[in-house]
Amino acid sequence: MTKNIDAGKEASALFPTYARYPIALVKGQGSRVWDNEGKCYLDFMSGIAVTNLGHVPERVKARVQEQLNTLWHASNLFHIPQQEQAAELLTANTCADAVFFCNSGAEANEAAIKLARRYHTAVAKTGRSEIITFHQSFHGRTLATLTATGQDKVKDGFAPLPAGFRYVPFNDSEALKAAITDNTAAIMLEIVQAEGGVFPIKASFAQEVAALCKEHGLLLIVDEVQTGMGRTGALFAHEHYGLQPDVFTVAKGLGSGFPVGAMLAQEYLRAAFSPGTHGSTFGGNPLAMSAVVGTLETMLEEKAAQRAAEKGTTLLNALRVKLSDVPLVKDIRGLGLLVGIECAEPVADVIKEAQQAGLLFISAGPNVIRLLPNLFVTDEEIEEAVAIIHDVLVKRSEVVATA
Repeated sequence: MTKNIDAGKEASALFPTYARYPIALVKGQGSRVWDNEGKCYLDFMSGIAVTNLGHVPERVKARVQEQLNTLWHASNLFHIPQQEQAAELLTANTCADAVFFCNSGAEANEAAIKLARRYHTAVAKTGRSEIITFHQSFHGRTLATLTATGQDKVKDGFAPLPAGFRYVPFNDSEALKAAITDNTAAIMLEIVQAEGGVFPIKASFAQEVAALCKEHGLLLIVDEVQTGMGRTGALFAHEHYGLQPDVFTVAKGLGSGFPVGAMLAQEYLRAAFSPGTHGSTFGGNPLAMSAVVGTLETMLEEKAAQRAAEKGTTLLNALRVKLSDVPLVKDIRGLGLLVGIECAEPVADVIKEAQQAGLLFISAGPNVIRLLPNLFVTDEEIEEAVAIIHDVLVKRSEVVATA
């Protein structure tokens, strides 16, 4: 049987853009995945908030298999019925009126940035172009979206970066007010800064952002790439705060693992994306749309977001009780099934030790454990995961104490 891949192997034909764990996953079902040596893991990362319905959900699988037998690709120069069906499901269940489909979260955020600028240039004719984002935010890896990201580490070596972005501290109303100028076109934010440490937005700040956008004629763009599709206990996280963003983006959980992204916007912005102003060869192709339709149907009919809210409370409560006496743990926070455990030390070794114990999760910055189980996770699976996390953190606390 093929052995697990050596993380230090240099013979790979791939660019070394990922610091990969020495694990090759080959099968998934529900909350479990298996590697190529047959070892089973409880998956509390969901492909980084992608397999929100669990691995290989039946309805999505059936939709994709049916589409595989009919048509794989059609150019966007033609009508694609599955695309219309997916867009109707999204707009019927959100505040949005129009959808642009693409292939990833970065592409969705790129589209949102372009839409905001073109609206102010070609429709509102204000000439505004600058977009305000927040420290520790994460919006993607394209040149525009990594520039929008409020973390310097993703920008290293990629200068010159595009102009037109300004950054302020998250949850800081006064700093945000001071940053708005006559050239500000939009404010772009995450409801939970997932990559930045799992920091939810303060309710008062969310309302302040919305009010400032209305006062100054700015577009409110919400990046829901990781928080969307039921992850936080609502179909989209901005719903928790009563926000109606002008533009919001989604990707990770939208296709249950099939690469797809979308930018959604309100009706008045439709004119800013007239024919020829933006496009994608593969965005919205029939295969991707079949996965989206199956995902949305399952999520809506089986009340996945409501389940995420309930299981998120279960998970947070279990962690707070079980880890209350672990000295390494500084804070436990989150929204729905997007949970962070802040530790007093880096968690890289904790992740590896949990993998050895059969549990997968990731970090959110050097000192934060990020938990992203699927939205149908069971109480028994939560109990199992919390027990492993407790045991690993206790052992790490002992190591740190004796170091």
